[in-house]
Amino acid sequence: MSPHAPDEPLTIGEMTRRTGVAASALHFYESLGLIASTRTPGNQRRYARHMLRRVSLITVAKRLGIPLSDVQTAFADVPLTETPSHADWQRASRRWKRELEKRREGIERLERELTGCIGCGCLSMKACGLLNPDDALGTHGAGPQRLQD
Repeated sequence: MSPHAPDEPLTIGEMTRRTGVAASALHFYESLGLIASTRTPGNQRRYARHMLRRVSLITVAKRLGIPLSDVQTAFADVPLTETPSHADWQRASRRWKRELEKRREGIERLERELTGCIGCGCLSMKACGLLNPDDALGTHGAGPQRLQD
C-alpha cells in the first residue's frame, strides 16, 4: 500500500525516485510544457501523481529515439492540470499510434533498402547502374530519394 493518499502530490525527489528521471530533466520537460507542477508556499515543486504516466511515456519515447516535439504533439490534448480521463489517453494514443506506424514503415523501408541502393543518385556503388540507371534519381534532387516520406 502506498504511504501517500492517491491525490497527494509528489515531491521532486519522489518523482525522480519513482521515474528514474533526473530532476534537471523534469525541469526541462516542464519548461517544454510536457509536464506540470505546482509550488508550495516554500516554492518547492509538487507533481500530481498522473505526471508519473507522462514522464514514463516520455522516457520510453526517448529510448526509442522519438523526438520530444513528437511527444508534445501526442500530449497536446491531454490535460496537464487535472487527471486525464481514459478518453483523453485514448485520443492521444490513437494519434500517436498513427505517427508510430509511419515511423515504423520508414524504418522497414530503410531496412529493405540497406542491402541495395538507397536511391541517393550517387552512382558510387556498382549496383547503382542496375538500381538507378543513368542516375535517374539524381534529377529528383539531393538526398535519399527512395526513402523520403
